Amino acid sequence: MTPRSFAAVDLGASSGRVMVARVGDDELTLREAHRFPNRPVRAAGTLHWDVLGLYGQVLDGLRATEGITSIGVDSWAVDYGLLDSAGALIGNPVHYRDGRTDGVMDKVVADLGAEALYDVGGLQFLPFNTIYQLLSGPVPDRARTLLMIPDLLAYWLTGEAGAEMTNASTTGLYDVRTGDWARSFIERLGLPQAIFPPLRRPGDVIGTLRPDVAAETGLPESTPVTAVGSHDTASAVLAVPAEHDRFGYVSCGTWSLAGIELDAPVLTEESRVAGFTNEVGVGGTIRYLRNVMGLWLLQESLRAWRAEASLPALLAAAADAPPFAALVDPGDQAFLPPGDMPARITAYCERTGQRPPTGRAEVVRCVLESLALGHRAAIRDAARLSGRSVEVVHVVGGGARGALLCQLTADACGLPVVAGPVEATAIGNALAQAQAHGLAAHPRELVRRTQDLTVYRPRGDEAAWDRAATRIGLS
Repeated sequence: MTPRSFAAVDLGASSGRVMVARVGDDELTLREAHRFPNRPVRAAGTLHWDVLGLYGQVLDGLRATEGITSIGVDSWAVDYGLLDSAGALIGNPVHYRDGRTDGVMDKVVADLGAEALYDVGGLQFLPFNTIYQLLSGPVPDRARTLLMIPDLLAYWLTGEAGAEMTNASTTGLYDVRTGDWARSFIERLGLPQAIFPPLRRPGDVIGTLRPDVAAETGLPESTPVTAVGSHDTASAVLAVPAEHDRFGYVSCGTWSLAGIELDAPVLTEESRVAGFTNEVGVGGTIRYLRNVMGLWLLQESLRAWRAEASLPALLAAAADAPPFAALVDPGDQAFLPPGDMPARITAYCERTGQRPPTGRAEVVRCVLESLALGHRAAIRDAARLSGRSVEVVHVVGGGARGALLCQLTADACGLPVVAGPVEATAIGNALAQAQAHGLAAHPRELVRRTQDLTVYRPRGDEAAWDRAATRIGLS
């Protein structure tokens, strides 16, 4: 078929982009139309997303496109906006790192039981999950519709409200067994049933552009907005260039989402205790994974040092720093909020009887080795709990640029690591649109044939990694 162009709106936790992908039977190219920062705003003590600012940037990006077949929108998970009966947004969406959910998860677990919660949603217990955000305070009486962030932007583009399934499955209010909202569970929680909109699947056409949007962007009103894997990890996993099903993946950015792809959820008690989540993927698959804190630890360290421009030199120095001098558990909740990350790393090391890192290069080495151990633990546990063997690990997203992190992940896992594509989320977004329009029948093969990939082979002493994992409880 004749190649077509698709606009992928991809909003990450620290930046956003509008990319144009050209997709054909033997073609997959990506062009950046617009890139912009995503800066949360603290107002009156609450940390918000500047969602109107993000939407304005999306419109700017769409203005820089032409000849596109459709538009798809993805973003991070769990956060949402509430609309009133007139379709107006009630307040700015709150950031998942805000402290309003402090203590809420523990109370809900105590009231309902961890087993009951896991049996419905199959989610890792994280304090910012949508269920706990909604239960952190009364839902406004005037709220009529809850829209996850990408669904909110799609609503503003088209006027059509709905909930795409890959993101709905991150709420804790979606029944991973039945593939529908957990209505009886929602009622039991005392949440208003009516605010949860109809579900969509990736590939469904949401609607066409509103006249005002068409006028503002210069695109035809007939341009469709197509549902994609609107949870950015779902889109990223679709772009994993795997050759078979015996692969693990790490979608590595602000967060590292590390796990495997399955046909059905794993809802065992052992899976719950191990902290695994079952989220819906494109094509009805299950993303069986663990959330690892990710490059957030490095990003916040650089911010504390005001040293973003020094990252290349810091990485070079970290490569020469002594191995395993200090390690942290990247899943420790002390690292979740914004703030002075190097100070928290120091406090963790002192609390666990380790000598803290003595310089910036040692902090970076500590972060990257700790992340590699987090990746190793997640991949190994996922394989053990699911019975699915893993022969190769794919690192996609921004972390695929990091040669040191990819090499350390290969060393820690004792498996080859295939790094790339870097823009996996935007590629997966575009591929879902292309499939809906009769293209990209074999999306992973197309990615493998057209994108730059780097292979890292494991090296070093596996026993040393075993000892390191034991030090931070990740063995």
